[in-house]
Amino acid sequence: MTAADFDYDDLGLVAGLEIHQQLDTETKLFCDCPTALREPEASTRTFTRYLHPTKSELGEIDEAALEESVVDREFEYLAYDTTCLVEEDDEPPHRVDREAMETALEIAQLLDTSVVDQVNVMRKIVVDGSNTTGFQRSMLVAGDGEIETSEGPVGVEDMLLEEESCQRVAETDDGVRFSLDRLGIPLVEIGTRPDIRSPEQAREAAERIGMLLRSTGKVKRGLGTIRQDVNVSIADGARIELKGVQSLDDIDDIVRNEVRRQVELLDIADELAERDADVGEPRDVTEVFADTDSGVVRGALDGGGEVRAVLLSGFDGLVGREIQPDRRLGTELSDHAKRHGAGGIFHTDELPAYGVTAEEVAALREAVGAGDDDAVAIVADDPETAERAIEAVAERAETALDGVPEETRDANEDGTSRYLRPLPGAARMYPETDVPPVEPDVTEVETPELLTEKVARYEGEYGLDAGLAEQVAYGQRWPLFETLVEDDGADPTLVAGTLESTLTELRREGVPVENLTDTHLRESVLLVDGGDVPREGIEDLLTALAEDPSLSAEAAVEREDLGGVDESEVREAVVEVVERNADQVREQGMGAFSALMGECMGALRGKADGDTVSEVLREEIQQRA
Repeated sequence: MTAADFDYDDLGLVAGLEIHQQLDTETKLFCDCPTALREPEASTRTFTRYLHPTKSELGEIDEAALEESVVDREFEYLAYDTTCLVEEDDEPPHRVDREAMETALEIAQLLDTSVVDQVNVMRKIVVDGSNTTGFQRSMLVAGDGEIETSEGPVGVEDMLLEEESCQRVAETDDGVRFSLDRLGIPLVEIGTRPDIRSPEQAREAAERIGMLLRSTGKVKRGLGTIRQDVNVSIADGARIELKGVQSLDDIDDIVRNEVRRQVELLDIADELAERDADVGEPRDVTEVFADTDSGVVRGALDGGGEVRAVLLSGFDGLVGREIQPDRRLGTELSDHAKRHGAGGIFHTDELPAYGVTAEEVAALREAVGAGDDDAVAIVADDPETAERAIEAVAERAETALDGVPEETRDANEDGTSRYLRPLPGAARMYPETDVPPVEPDVTEVETPELLTEKVARYEGEYGLDAGLAEQVAYGQRWPLFETLVEDDGADPTLVAGTLESTLTELRREGVPVENLTDTHLRESVLLVDGGDVPREGIEDLLTALAEDPSLSAEAAVEREDLGGVDESEVREAVVEVVERNADQVREQGMGAFSALMGECMGALRGKADGDTVSEVLREEIQQRA
């Protein structure tokens, strides 16, 4: 069955969103360090930590944190010349950044939420190394809001202000390497109520929230600055938290594939119940593979490892059943093994393969007492890893007997997902005692113009067509557009075309437009708007500035000789082109216009406006025709 066959109402689909958006502030949430990202190569030093879970104020340890701590890993952190003691967890955090709080209150108003009377900072236990402290600081700012979609309203449960985690750089032999440049960037987390009833509504709700966030003009843009988590369940399934959906375009596919996964797992559970299935105790089957030629197994054994197996009674044919595109129940079992350090698993639904022979499969089945309706899963690794991993496989196989286990899953780029950890619980939260509470003041917070309203205004006031108006409003340079049009009086179409179409074309041609500052762009547009540089010269001017950002626009015009020419110089150049092609003009008349126009523009090297050249060329052709 494919996702297209599902009736989501009949299945009882319920979904909610968690949107995480970085704020574009000067400094971080609890210190004065800059929020700009750095290249790992710029790191000036490193330090390491080992993190372990702690009990909450209720005396409980969070299950997700406990599982994370089972594998003892070293966390290495890349520090920079801007890294401070707060980021290293060697100094208490400072007060909450004022700019971040003001932006959060602005977003709260756009979401139609109620702001709390007092904002208290909490610690949320995180021991995956993504924070040097072993927890993330988070604070509830507002709740009880609502957004509109074409399929009905979606409630906003809460909005929190948090510190961003470290950036994961690489896996190491001993653990994980993180970069501290991202740690502490202010982040808002917006959680909706489970009001979403279709994949399409999930995407629409995320798009609506994204539009509201960008309407502030105070959020970071670009890959990794916004992340979407999706909570999905169906009537007979379980709540699944899907983490890290990077693109809005992927949300509906993620929801569809998760619904399919839960439907397939429920069908598998029904089949297992009919077969009276069971999961055996893991055991050592190293002897079976003593003479194996399988590269994976041989490598483990030659390194002093073992092969561990678990009997999956009644699972034959079901371990290899596809539950998501290119992912099977066996893939789910393998994810749990990998979580505990193993490279993966083999199972009898796919064997013989990978160098494991039919004879070895038969011996394996005999060793664990497997019948025709049974499956066997094996892990080959060092003794400690193999034991932990096969136990994790057995535990996951046992949950397959019941259907869909609640868990947190990681979103893959292809719209599928993989197991990440158990769902976190309330035991991961406890108060932060180093930061005083904040009493928010919403009286001076102004509600910004929505991007949808901005598009309509650009069309009505400035005469931009709908497509160009939307490009400018939803782009990153609309503040510069408004400055040039409203303060400098520049032509709106010229400004919009330059900031969107021209820069896009130059980027595609490999011009380093990321080097262009707002000053470069403003000076360039004003030179063109004032007639000092013809419109046709804007690309050459911006290219020169992008390749040498130290130049001013006027200096680039002078160096590249891009200044305009008067009409007499235009006519002189046009006459020269027409006379050089006199025979063609006599034979074709105005039919020669297009070919000669390009030659004239080339002769003038972008120094003259196209309309002026066109007018002069028509006159000269008509005189000779």
